[in-house]
Amino acid sequence: MIDRSNNSLKLKYAQDALVILLILYFGRGLFVPLSFALLISFILYPVCCWLERKRLSRVGAIAISLVTLMLLSLALVYLLLTQLVSFMTEWPRLQSQLIDSFSTFSTYVTNQFGVSQMEQKQWFNDFLNNSGGDAIQLVQQTLSASAVSLVLAVLIPIYAYLILYYRHRLVDALYYLFPEEGRENLRVILQQSIGSYYNFIKGMVIVYLIVGALNSLGLFFLGIPHALLFGYTASILTIIPYIGIMMGALLPISVAWVTYQSALYPLGVVVIFAVVQYLEANVIFPWAVSDRLKINTLVTIVVIIGGGIIWGAAGMILFIPFLGILKLIADRSPGMKFWSVLLGTDS
Repeated sequence: MIDRSNNSLKLKYAQDALVILLILYFGRGLFVPLSFALLISFILYPVCCWLERKRLSRVGAIAISLVTLMLLSLALVYLLLTQLVSFMTEWPRLQSQLIDSFSTFSTYVTNQFGVSQMEQKQWFNDFLNNSGGDAIQLVQQTLSASAVSLVLAVLIPIYAYLILYYRHRLVDALYYLFPEEGRENLRVILQQSIGSYYNFIKGMVIVYLIVGALNSLGLFFLGIPHALLFGYTASILTIIPYIGIMMGALLPISVAWVTYQSALYPLGVVVIFAVVQYLEANVIFPWAVSDRLKINTLVTIVVIIGGGIIWGAAGMILFIPFLGILKLIADRSPGMKFWSVLLGTDS
Protein backbone atom coordinates (compact mmCIF):
# COMPACT_ATOMS: atom_id res chain seq x y z
CA MET A 1 0.00 0.00 0.00
CA ILE A 2 2.87 2.35 0.90
CA ASP A 3 4.76 1.53 -2.29
CA ARG A 4 1.68 2.16 -4.38
CA SER A 5 1.14 5.50 -2.65
CA ASN A 6 4.79 6.50 -3.17
CA ASN A 7 4.63 5.54 -6.84
CA SER A 8 1.49 7.64 -7.27
CA LEU A 9 3.20 10.59 -5.60
CA LYS A 10 6.28 10.24 -7.82
CA LEU A 11 4.05 10.03 -10.90
CA LYS A 12 2.26 13.20 -9.83
CA TYR A 13 5.58 15.03 -9.36
CA ALA A 14 6.73 13.88 -12.80
CA GLN A 15 3.45 15.05 -14.37
CA ASP A 16 3.67 18.41 -12.62
CA ALA A 17 7.28 18.87 -13.79
CA LEU A 18 6.28 18.01 -17.38
CA VAL A 19 3.39 20.49 -17.27
CA ILE A 20 5.70 23.23 -15.96
CA LEU A 21 8.28 22.55 -18.70
CA LEU A 22 5.57 22.67 -21.38
CA ILE A 23 4.21 25.94 -19.98
CA LEU A 24 7.71 27.44 -19.92
CA TYR A 25 8.42 26.28 -23.47
CA PHE A 26 5.18 27.40 -25.14
CA GLY A 27 4.91 30.54 -23.01
CA ARG A 28 8.48 31.72 -23.58
CA GLY A 29 7.27 34.78 -25.49
CA LEU A 30 5.68 35.99 -22.25
CA PHE A 31 8.03 34.53 -19.64
CA VAL A 32 11.36 35.65 -21.16
CA PRO A 33 10.71 39.43 -20.91
CA LEU A 34 8.98 38.93 -17.57
CA SER A 35 12.01 37.05 -16.27
CA PHE A 36 14.42 39.76 -17.38
CA ALA A 37 12.15 42.35 -15.78
CA LEU A 38 11.98 40.35 -12.55
CA LEU A 39 15.77 40.14 -12.31
CA ILE A 40 16.08 43.87 -13.02
CA SER A 41 13.50 44.59 -10.32
CA PHE A 42 15.53 42.50 -7.85
CA ILE A 43 18.60 44.59 -8.68
CA LEU A 44 16.79 47.93 -8.46
CA TYR A 45 14.65 47.14 -5.38
CA PRO A 46 17.29 48.16 -2.78
CA VAL A 47 18.00 51.35 -4.75
CA CYS A 48 14.28 52.20 -4.93
CA CYS A 49 13.89 51.60 -1.19
CA TRP A 50 16.87 53.88 -0.48
CA LEU A 51 15.43 56.65 -2.67
CA GLU A 52 12.01 56.29 -1.05
CA ARG A 53 13.60 56.66 2.38
CA LYS A 54 14.96 59.97 1.08
CA ARG A 55 11.29 61.09 0.79
CA LEU A 56 11.08 60.50 -2.93
CA SER A 57 7.79 59.13 -4.24
CA ARG A 58 7.62 55.50 -5.34
CA VAL A 59 7.00 56.55 -8.95
CA GLY A 60 9.97 58.92 -8.89
CA ALA A 61 12.28 56.40 -7.23
CA ILE A 62 11.44 53.69 -9.75
CA ALA A 63 11.75 56.09 -12.70
CA ILE A 64 15.16 57.39 -11.58
CA SER A 65 16.46 53.85 -10.98
CA LEU A 66 15.29 52.57 -14.35
CA VAL A 67 16.52 55.61 -16.30
CA THR A 68 19.95 55.40 -14.64
CA LEU A 69 20.24 51.70 -15.46
CA MET A 70 19.13 52.28 -19.05
CA LEU A 71 21.63 55.14 -19.52
CA LEU A 72 24.49 53.00 -18.19
CA SER A 73 23.44 50.14 -20.49
CA LEU A 74 23.20 52.47 -23.49
CA ALA A 75 26.63 53.91 -22.72
CA LEU A 76 28.12 50.40 -22.70
CA VAL A 77 26.33 49.49 -25.94
CA TYR A 78 27.52 52.75 -27.55
CA LEU A 79 31.11 52.06 -26.52
CA LEU A 80 31.02 48.57 -27.99
CA LEU A 81 29.27 49.77 -31.17
CA THR A 82 31.90 52.45 -31.80
CA GLN A 83 34.58 49.80 -31.44
CA LEU A 84 32.63 47.51 -33.78
CA VAL A 85 32.26 50.25 -36.41
CA SER A 86 36.00 50.90 -36.20
CA PHE A 87 36.62 47.19 -36.63
CA MET A 88 34.35 47.05 -39.71
CA THR A 89 36.27 49.92 -41.37
CA GLU A 90 39.37 47.75 -41.24
CA TRP A 91 37.56 44.66 -42.52
CA PRO A 92 38.72 45.08 -46.18
CA ARG A 93 42.36 44.96 -45.03
CA LEU A 94 41.68 41.94 -42.84
CA GLN A 95 39.77 40.34 -45.71
CA SER A 96 42.78 40.78 -47.99
CA GLN A 97 45.02 39.20 -45.38
CA LEU A 98 42.51 36.38 -44.97
CA ILE A 99 42.63 35.69 -48.71
CA ASP A 100 46.45 35.59 -48.56
CA SER A 101 46.25 33.16 -45.63
CA PHE A 102 43.83 30.99 -47.56
CA SER A 103 46.14 31.00 -50.54
CA THR A 104 49.07 29.93 -48.36
CA PHE A 105 46.95 27.22 -46.77
CA SER A 106 45.78 26.07 -50.21
CA THR A 107 49.38 25.73 -51.37
CA TYR A 108 50.18 23.73 -48.24
CA VAL A 109 47.25 21.38 -48.88
CA THR A 110 48.37 20.90 -52.49
CA ASN A 111 51.94 20.08 -51.48
CA GLN A 112 51.04 17.80 -48.57
CA PHE A 113 47.91 16.02 -49.80
CA GLY A 114 48.05 16.35 -53.59
CA VAL A 115 44.73 18.18 -53.86
CA SER A 116 44.98 20.69 -56.68
CA GLN A 117 43.98 24.30 -56.18
CA MET A 118 41.27 23.90 -58.85
CA GLU A 119 39.68 21.08 -56.83
CA GLN A 120 39.89 23.13 -53.66
CA LYS A 121 38.27 26.08 -55.47
CA GLN A 122 35.49 23.80 -56.71
CA TRP A 123 34.88 22.51 -53.19
CA PHE A 124 34.79 26.07 -51.90
CA ASN A 125 32.30 27.15 -54.60
CA ASP A 126 30.11 24.14 -53.82
CA PHE A 127 30.17 25.08 -50.16
CA LEU A 128 29.15 28.67 -50.96
CA ASN A 129 26.33 27.49 -53.24
CA ASN A 130 25.04 25.03 -50.68
CA SER A 131 25.23 27.55 -47.86
CA GLY A 132 23.64 30.38 -49.85
CA GLY A 133 20.16 29.46 -48.74
CA ASP A 134 21.37 29.11 -45.18
CA ALA A 135 22.91 32.57 -45.34
CA ILE A 136 19.63 34.10 -46.52
CA GLN A 137 17.81 32.26 -43.77
CA LEU A 138 20.39 33.51 -41.26
CA VAL A 139 19.84 37.12 -42.39
CA GLN A 140 16.08 36.67 -42.05
CA GLN A 141 16.48 35.21 -38.58
CA THR A 142 18.81 38.06 -37.60
CA LEU A 143 16.31 40.67 -38.76
CA SER A 144 13.53 38.87 -36.95
CA ALA A 145 15.63 38.64 -33.78
CA SER A 146 16.41 42.37 -34.05
CA ALA A 147 12.70 43.18 -34.27
CA VAL A 148 12.00 40.96 -31.27
CA SER A 149 14.87 42.59 -29.35
CA LEU A 150 13.40 46.02 -30.09
CA VAL A 151 10.04 44.94 -28.70
CA LEU A 152 11.72 43.43 -25.62
CA ALA A 153 13.68 46.65 -25.09
CA VAL A 154 10.33 48.41 -24.69
CA LEU A 155 8.49 45.69 -22.77
CA ILE A 156 11.16 44.82 -20.19
CA PRO A 157 11.43 48.32 -18.61
CA ILE A 158 7.63 48.54 -18.50
CA TYR A 159 7.36 45.14 -16.80
CA ALA A 160 10.16 46.05 -14.37
CA TYR A 161 8.43 49.34 -13.49
CA LEU A 162 5.11 47.60 -12.84
CA ILE A 163 6.72 44.83 -10.75
CA LEU A 164 8.47 47.43 -8.58
CA TYR A 165 5.35 49.58 -8.32
CA TYR A 166 3.06 46.69 -7.31
CA ARG A 167 5.71 44.82 -5.31
CA HIS A 168 3.81 44.93 -2.00
CA ARG A 169 0.63 43.62 -3.59
CA LEU A 170 2.54 40.86 -5.41
CA VAL A 171 4.25 39.77 -2.18
CA ASP A 172 0.94 39.82 -0.28
CA ALA A 173 -0.61 37.64 -2.98
CA LEU A 174 2.37 35.28 -2.71
CA TYR A 175 1.81 34.92 1.03
CA TYR A 176 -1.63 33.43 0.47
CA LEU A 177 -0.01 30.48 -1.30
CA PHE A 178 1.58 29.42 2.00
CA PRO A 179 0.15 28.48 5.42
CA GLU A 180 -0.28 31.39 7.81
CA GLU A 181 2.40 30.15 10.21
CA GLY A 182 5.00 30.15 7.45
CA ARG A 183 4.30 33.63 6.04
CA GLU A 184 6.65 35.54 8.34
CA ASN A 185 9.46 33.13 7.50
CA LEU A 186 8.68 33.66 3.82
CA ARG A 187 9.03 37.42 4.26
CA VAL A 188 12.46 37.00 5.86
CA ILE A 189 13.57 34.60 3.11
CA LEU A 190 12.46 37.01 0.39
CA GLN A 191 14.27 39.94 2.00
CA GLN A 192 17.47 37.95 2.49
CA SER A 193 17.34 36.48 -1.02
CA ILE A 194 16.79 39.86 -2.70
CA GLY A 195 19.54 41.44 -0.59
CA SER A 196 21.97 38.61 -1.33
CA TYR A 197 21.16 38.65 -5.04
CA TYR A 198 21.62 42.44 -5.19
CA ASN A 199 25.03 42.17 -3.55
CA PHE A 200 25.91 39.28 -5.85
CA ILE A 201 25.00 41.22 -9.01
CA LYS A 202 26.82 44.34 -7.75
CA GLY A 203 29.92 42.23 -7.21
CA MET A 204 29.55 40.60 -10.62
CA VAL A 205 29.43 44.00 -12.34
CA ILE A 206 32.76 44.82 -10.68
CA VAL A 207 34.11 41.43 -11.82
CA TYR A 208 33.07 42.02 -15.46
CA LEU A 209 34.62 45.52 -15.48
CA ILE A 210 37.94 44.27 -14.08
CA VAL A 211 38.04 41.17 -16.30
CA GLY A 212 37.21 43.29 -19.37
CA ALA A 213 39.97 45.75 -18.49
CA LEU A 214 42.55 42.97 -17.98
CA ASN A 215 41.51 41.23 -21.22
CA SER A 216 41.78 44.53 -23.12
CA LEU A 217 45.18 45.41 -21.63
CA GLY A 218 46.55 41.97 -22.43
CA LEU A 219 45.33 42.12 -26.03
CA PHE A 220 46.61 45.71 -26.38
CA PHE A 221 50.13 44.85 -25.26
CA LEU A 222 50.06 41.80 -27.52
CA GLY A 223 49.25 44.13 -30.40
CA ILE A 224 45.79 42.79 -31.26
CA PRO A 225 43.62 45.42 -33.01
CA HIS A 226 40.44 46.62 -31.25
CA ALA A 227 41.54 45.20 -27.91
CA LEU A 228 38.80 47.08 -26.02
CA LEU A 229 36.03 45.55 -28.13
CA PHE A 230 37.37 42.00 -27.87
CA GLY A 231 38.28 42.31 -24.19
CA TYR A 232 34.91 43.51 -22.95
CA THR A 233 32.95 41.30 -25.35
CA ALA A 234 34.70 38.26 -23.87
CA SER A 235 34.06 39.61 -20.37
CA ILE A 236 30.33 40.05 -21.03
CA LEU A 237 30.05 36.61 -22.62
CA THR A 238 31.35 35.02 -19.40
CA ILE A 239 27.80 35.52 -18.11
CA ILE A 240 27.32 32.13 -19.82
CA PRO A 241 29.52 29.87 -17.67
CA TYR A 242 32.19 27.69 -19.36
CA ILE A 243 30.84 28.37 -22.88
CA GLY A 244 30.98 32.17 -22.94
CA ILE A 245 34.74 32.52 -22.60
CA MET A 246 35.32 30.12 -25.52
CA MET A 247 32.89 32.10 -27.68
CA GLY A 248 34.58 35.37 -26.71
CA ALA A 249 38.05 34.07 -27.57
CA LEU A 250 37.25 32.90 -31.12
CA LEU A 251 37.22 36.31 -32.83
CA PRO A 252 40.45 37.74 -31.30
CA ILE A 253 42.21 34.44 -32.01
CA SER A 254 41.11 34.64 -35.66
CA VAL A 255 42.13 38.31 -35.96
CA ALA A 256 45.51 37.55 -34.37
CA TRP A 257 46.16 34.77 -36.90
CA VAL A 258 45.07 36.85 -39.90
CA THR A 259 46.99 39.95 -38.77
CA TYR A 260 50.34 38.39 -37.91
CA GLN A 261 50.36 35.13 -39.90
CA SER A 262 51.92 33.37 -36.92
CA ALA A 263 50.64 30.79 -34.46
CA LEU A 264 52.38 32.59 -31.58
CA TYR A 265 49.86 35.43 -31.48
CA PRO A 266 46.71 33.25 -31.33
CA LEU A 267 48.51 31.24 -28.66
CA GLY A 268 49.21 34.51 -26.86
CA VAL A 269 45.49 35.34 -26.90
CA VAL A 270 44.71 31.94 -25.38
CA VAL A 271 47.34 32.50 -22.67
CA ILE A 272 45.98 35.96 -21.84
CA PHE A 273 42.41 34.73 -21.53
CA ALA A 274 43.51 31.70 -19.50
CA VAL A 275 45.52 33.84 -17.05
CA VAL A 276 42.69 36.36 -16.67
CA GLN A 277 40.18 33.57 -16.09
CA TYR A 278 42.45 32.07 -13.44
CA LEU A 279 42.71 35.46 -11.71
CA GLU A 280 38.94 35.92 -12.01
CA ALA A 281 38.18 32.58 -10.40
CA ASN A 282 40.78 32.70 -7.62
CA VAL A 283 41.36 36.39 -6.86
CA ILE A 284 38.86 38.83 -8.43
CA PHE A 285 35.64 36.87 -7.84
CA PRO A 286 36.29 36.02 -4.16
CA TRP A 287 37.28 39.64 -3.50
CA ALA A 288 34.36 41.31 -5.32
CA VAL A 289 31.65 38.75 -4.46
CA SER A 290 31.96 37.82 -0.80
CA ASP A 291 28.75 35.78 -0.72
CA ARG A 292 29.59 33.40 -3.56
CA LEU A 293 26.78 31.22 -4.88
CA LYS A 294 28.39 27.80 -4.74
CA ILE A 295 26.52 25.68 -7.27
CA ASN A 296 28.06 22.45 -8.52
CA THR A 297 29.29 22.24 -12.10
CA LEU A 298 27.06 19.34 -13.17
CA VAL A 299 23.84 21.16 -12.28
CA THR A 300 25.14 24.38 -13.88
CA ILE A 301 25.88 22.68 -17.21
CA VAL A 302 22.55 20.83 -17.21
CA VAL A 303 20.69 24.08 -16.49
CA ILE A 304 22.55 25.92 -19.27
CA ILE A 305 21.68 23.22 -21.81
CA GLY A 306 18.11 22.93 -20.53
CA GLY A 307 17.68 26.71 -20.63
CA GLY A 308 18.95 26.76 -24.21
CA ILE A 309 16.47 24.04 -25.21
CA ILE A 310 13.50 25.73 -23.55
CA TRP A 311 14.17 29.46 -24.11
CA GLY A 312 17.11 29.56 -26.51
CA ALA A 313 19.98 31.98 -25.82
CA ALA A 314 17.81 33.87 -23.31
CA GLY A 315 17.36 30.67 -21.33
CA MET A 316 21.12 30.06 -21.17
CA ILE A 317 21.45 33.51 -19.57
CA LEU A 318 18.31 33.59 -17.39
CA PHE A 319 18.31 30.11 -15.92
CA ILE A 320 21.67 30.63 -14.15
CA PRO A 321 20.54 33.57 -11.96
CA PHE A 322 17.25 31.77 -11.27
CA LEU A 323 19.28 28.77 -10.19
CA GLY A 324 21.24 31.07 -7.89
CA ILE A 325 18.01 32.46 -6.40
CA LEU A 326 16.71 28.93 -5.86
CA LYS A 327 19.98 28.08 -4.08
CA LEU A 328 19.67 31.17 -1.88
CA ILE A 329 16.11 30.28 -0.91
CA ALA A 330 16.92 26.59 -0.40
CA ASP A 331 19.84 27.41 1.93
CA ARG A 332 17.48 29.43 4.12
CA SER A 333 14.50 27.04 4.06
CA PRO A 334 14.59 23.85 6.19
CA GLY A 335 11.89 22.33 3.99
CA MET A 336 14.08 22.66 0.88
CA LYS A 337 17.08 20.75 2.19
CA PHE A 338 16.95 18.43 -0.84
CA TRP A 339 17.52 21.32 -3.26
CA SER A 340 20.22 22.87 -1.06
CA VAL A 341 22.18 19.61 -1.09
CA LEU A 342 21.56 18.87 -4.77
CA LEU A 343 22.71 22.32 -5.94
CA GLY A 344 25.59 22.73 -3.51
CA THR A 345 29.24 21.80 -3.71
CA ASP A 346 31.53 19.82 -1.42
CA SER A 347 33.60 22.86 -0.50
